[in-house]
Amino acid sequence: MTGDWTVGTVTAIAPQTPTSRSIDLEVPGWPGNLAGQHLDLRLTAPDGYTATRSYSIATAGAGTRVQLAVDRLPDGEVSPYLVDELIVGDQLEVRGPLGGWFVWRPPADDRSPAEPVQLIGGGSGIVPLMAMARAHAAVASTVPFRLLYSVRAPEDVFFAAELAELARSPHFDIDWVYTRTAPEGWSGSPGRVTRERLAEAVVPAALDPAVFVCGPTGFVETVADLLVELGHPAARVKTERFGGA
Repeated sequence: MTGDWTVGTVTAIAPQTPTSRSIDLEVPGWPGNLAGQHLDLRLTAPDGYTATRSYSIATAGAGTRVQLAVDRLPDGEVSPYLVDELIVGDQLEVRGPLGGWFVWRPPADDRSPAEPVQLIGGGSGIVPLMAMARAHAAVASTVPFRLLYSVRAPEDVFFAAELAELARSPHFDIDWVYTRTAPEGWSGSPGRVTRERLAEAVVPAALDPAVFVCGPTGFVETVADLLVELGHPAARVKTERFGGA
């Protein structure tokens, strides 16, 4: 299916933040996808004009259910429709799954030592990382997972309830960065991700973690450069970015 367009039907929609929503699709013939892969989505206007965008997939594994999470861009062509107008029962053209580099695969034998995993997301960059976290939980993996999630404010957290549940696992830890407004009782001060914050929160380079970073371009480039400064080999830091800084 990877190279062919097919039609998926919207089966569920749920708000995630004030400007975003998750969208569940039933896609007949979908072959399943790896955690971290994405798809292309195509909208066609009545006059025949088409717009195609790539979206990370929040789900992973076998089955024909595919979940996306879309944040509205003020000047976007596609995201305002998906966030503000799409309803259950609508159909969307999709193509995928796509990508084989920015992916996490559970180890074949989870009883053997495996590299720890560090996830770093900014805003809606959590989406492919959520697929990895879900895949980790689905197989009850004991691989150490750690997530650093940077958002503007508590109301901008995607999948908030599910992340709280995932954090109950002894093998999954979450560190938070609030860039504008922190929740009441938060011990830190709002601000961007810094070298010092990364040094405190991420799995040390000495443990050779697999690192996945996703978010806006400026965020990803800054974080990746800082990680290298902290001793993480560039080849171990996989990045996926979107939009402007």
